[in-house]
Amino acid sequence: MLTPTEHDEYLAELRSQVCSRCIERAPGCPPCAPHDNPCGIEAHLSELVELCRTTDSSQMATYIDKLHDLICPTCEYKDSNACPCPLNYLLQLAVEAVETVERRRN
Repeated sequence: MLTPTEHDEYLAELRSQVCSRCIERAPGCPPCAPHDNPCGIEAHLSELVELCRTTDSSQMATYIDKLHDLICPTCEYKDSNACPCPLNYLLQLAVEAVETVERRRN
């Protein structure tokens, strides 16, 4: 579980590196959820950080598999119009953003 300070730091980095490139992002976003645009990054930030912390691979397929195994099954948007979410195609950028914060924090 992330502390509020950690949460804000990861979210800021993700919004800078990932959300800025999201094709689903509506004007005035992020955050997207208040605009009825569900986002896996916003909904699953803690799980995303944990996925990155517990995965060490040079293959993005490993991260994608873990996303589908650990986050997707419990996602409230699974099998809705919002699925697959932007996290599915922006995962590499999300991993890089989390790793940026991890390096800065160490």
